Amino acid sequence: MPYVMVQIPRSPAPASPSGSSVPTSADVARLAGVSRATVSYVLNNTSAVRISEPTRRRVHEAAKELGYVPHAAARSLRAGHSRMVLMPAPTIPVGPLYSQFLSELQGALGRLDYTVVQYGTAGVHGDEAARAWAELRPVAVLVPGSGLGPQGVAVLKRSGARAVVTLGPGTVDGAHALLMDHAAVGRAAAAHLYARGGRRIGVVVPEEPGLEVFSRPRLHGVRHALRGTDATVTELPLAYDEEAAARLAGRWRSLGLDAVFAYNDEYAMLLMRALKDDGVRVPGETAVIGADDLMLGRLLRPRLSTVHIELPSGRDLAELVDRAVRNPTAPPERREVLGASVVARDST
Repeated sequence: MPYVMVQIPRSPAPASPSGSSVPTSADVARLAGVSRATVSYVLNNTSAVRISEPTRRRVHEAAKELGYVPHAAARSLRAGHSRMVLMPAPTIPVGPLYSQFLSELQGALGRLDYTVVQYGTAGVHGDEAARAWAELRPVAVLVPGSGLGPQGVAVLKRSGARAVVTLGPGTVDGAHALLMDHAAVGRAAAAHLYARGGRRIGVVVPEEPGLEVFSRPRLHGVRHALRGTDATVTELPLAYDEEAAARLAGRWRSLGLDAVFAYNDEYAMLLMRALKDDGVRVPGETAVIGADDLMLGRLLRPRLSTVHIELPSGRDLAELVDRAVRNPTAPPERREVLGASVVARDST
């Protein structure tokens, strides 16, 4: 069954001066000493009407004191479309880097007066999931990963979605695309390890379902970077648990590897701990590099080398969504948005 993630207030809103259990814009106007139209202009961030900063403050303070929030359905009627931006909940594990990006994006959309709803579906994917999303009549949908096809985009647009934006390795007809070239992460890691003397290079490939959309391009990036050199590449399937890492570390010397790209910092830290427990010296016997540039990697000893990944800013993506909503007939935008650069530390 689908679910919608919403925030539930911890305590009921205070009663309005008129005695209503739900405060209205008229109550806000009365408390702030302004017209209802001014309340609407301020709380809907209307730029066409000039409102002084002291008046804006009074309106916001009155709304806060009364616990007033605009009615989303009424606002949608005035605009002729909803202000809901739907974000399907990721079906794969997401790390701190991606979580931070999503949080920044939600904040930026909120400042543009959109309501962000995260939607999850169990066992429903691709175009079938798009039909479930369409039932909520969002004005825009941001789809991470892959799986959505042209039919799903058409269903969403017929239901009133003015913008469909995909975040992943490829494009979909009719949708805006933020293209994330994860092969670039693998290329950067491989080039660094090779420059540091690595010739027998392992590449960790997570066994967790869904991560192949990231791990396979990273593996291909390593192979591409080392093509035509004297280096060899060994694929290392690894589950994210200590027992699996210990088993891999136990046969490490038999593999003869002198360097490893461990997919990301979390897998790199898991593997480094297991290698140290088994007496394998890092970087003396094996150089290790991760990806994501997490704070914990800087606290390790040896400090973890990593590939710093530059994601698009939440503000830039929110502005793209807003442009598409305002001009739904514009041609889809396609942008390369993932940058990758090595941060060399002690583990390589």
